[in-house]
Amino acid sequence: MTTWFGTHAQGDIGTFDHAVAPFGRAWICARSHPARGGPGRDGVLYGASVTEPTRDLAPNAHRFAPLTPEQAGRWSKFPDADRVIFPVFIGLEVEEIRTDYARMRLPYRPDFEQPAGVVHGGAIATLIDTVVVPAVGSAYDVPVAMLTLSMTLNFIGAVVGEDTVAEGWIERRGRATVFCRAEARTAKRGLVTSASLVYTVRPIAGS
Repeated sequence: MTTWFGTHAQGDIGTFDHAVAPFGRAWICARSHPARGGPGRDGVLYGASVTEPTRDLAPNAHRFAPLTPEQAGRWSKFPDADRVIFPVFIGLEVEEIRTDYARMRLPYRPDFEQPAGVVHGGAIATLIDTVVVPAVGSAYDVPVAMLTLSMTLNFIGAVVGEDTVAEGWIERRGRATVFCRAEARTAKRGLVTSASLVYTVRPIAGS
């Protein structure tokens, strides 16, 4: 079971006084901007790694509405926390967050490989389990605990020597249960993993 807590951290999300770039442009990037990422004028929260054409890697993004400025502020530093947590440890990066949708990247590292020379399924599973968190949490204005109840993965293709990009989105929300879908792709191989997840959402005492 994976537990996530929504955050109120506003942080320095930077000043973006230009129009948001279309897919394939690298206008918002942590390497050239002091902030990790931030919301553009369209209300979409773009992360630190929009550095290559992504239309083929994000075929579902257009189906989801932008965040409000308040929502974008709350998620501007995800998955950073006040300590090093596992998704940060392996280097997961946010690329885009919308209402009920998120996209994240697992940058390739040779130490993610298993003996056959492909990226270990556990690393991809972490990406899949993490990418749905902002999608789940985007509906709440106060911090909540988000816990994975189940996750079913279908490994469709191997990842060899390249980044993996995952999209996660909400299929249906119940009172305390959220049903999610996720897909992971690479630039060379296309769809490599599909998944269905069920999360439970619980209030945090005192919030």
